Amino acid sequence: MESASPPDGLRPESGPLKRVTIHTDGGCQGNPGPGAWAAVLQYGRQELEIGGAVPATTNNRMELQAAIQALSALNEACEIVFYTDSQYLRQGIQSWIHGWKRNGWKTSTREPVKNADLWQQLDAQAGRHRIEWRWLKGHAGHPLNERCDARANAEMAALRKRLSPAQLAAALGEFNRSS
Repeated sequence: MESASPPDGLRPESGPLKRVTIHTDGGCQGNPGPGAWAAVLQYGRQELEIGGAVPATTNNRMELQAAIQALSALNEACEIVFYTDSQYLRQGIQSWIHGWKRNGWKTSTREPVKNADLWQQLDAQAGRHRIEWRWLKGHAGHPLNERCDARANAEMAALRKRLSPAQLAAALGEFNRSS
């Protein structure tokens, strides 16, 4: 099955798996609160920076969304070195997810997995690629991690300009009711 090409996405040429480097970050102002995510994808000399924002969410959901969107931007299977400053994301996709899937998306204590909807999306996207997941310390001066953090903050600032405080409060109330 062929996936749709993203607009202005990274378009590796056909042939053996292309090596792509991805850096992501997600964040929230308040947890929950307005949040955003960002990613920088690099393939050879090509580079793609993407980001987005959500009126009410959590930090962990934004870390997951950054990974999902980054992997979705690739229109073919790739070999990826994936950098994240989120241990939740890295440990979840490398270790915890196997037990969750075996247990029908329940934790070892039989509680529903938090953010299962996003973990399932990430699992589907990650399954298309060969990924080496690497953790790096956030806010430690790594240029691409800092760039992702800055883009996520810019996305949150733009969201706060687009929506009134009342709209943000309503979105947060709805998020809290549905969580």
